[in-house]
Amino acid sequence: MAADKFRAVIFDIGRVLVRVDISRAMSGLANGINMTPEEIWASLEKGPRWPDWQEGRMTPRDWHLHVAKRLGGSLTFEQFTEVWNRALDPKPIQDDGFLGNLSKRYRLALLSNTDPIHVAHLEGSYDFMRYFPNRVYSCSVGASKPNLLIYREALRACKVNAEEAVYIDDVPAYAEAARRLGMMGIVFQSPEQLQSDLKNAGVEFG
Repeated sequence: MAADKFRAVIFDIGRVLVRVDISRAMSGLANGINMTPEEIWASLEKGPRWPDWQEGRMTPRDWHLHVAKRLGGSLTFEQFTEVWNRALDPKPIQDDGFLGNLSKRYRLALLSNTDPIHVAHLEGSYDFMRYFPNRVYSCSVGASKPNLLIYREALRACKVNAEEAVYIDDVPAYAEAARRLGMMGIVFQSPEQLQSDLKNAGVEFG
């Protein structure tokens, strides 16, 4: 496909735009609980309610109550929210100028498996969000990657066909799901690698 046919660039958030350190949040939850941060994370992520939390079928207060019941602990909802958001590093991964230049040439979108607490923190804390008018979150759509429904929602939001979009994710299986729809899928490893791959694909950002 001719490179000038690309009209949209769609980004994952975690470990592509924002560094994620789950242990920081889990260490906060572990205070007063006889479990390691790793055990706490495994208990939550592999628990039966995790898909409900990621796909918007639980409110933040319901999630707080669920975690308190599952693990114990005595954090208030406000304390829990602060601890939960510690997983997100305040310093973005991508250069502001890079995203700004991309946004002048392409329709930019976010496509992320995430929850309402993190969404509120992301939208209130990171300046780069202004470059992304289209924001597709699993907790809003009711489906998580690699379900193709959420990718189709991102394409619909950008008003482009699959072959007109580039998708960037740090998880190879999620990039592959985008390719199955006809998008160009890039597996993110570093800002330098990403810019090189985009340039090779004919995506302009200079």
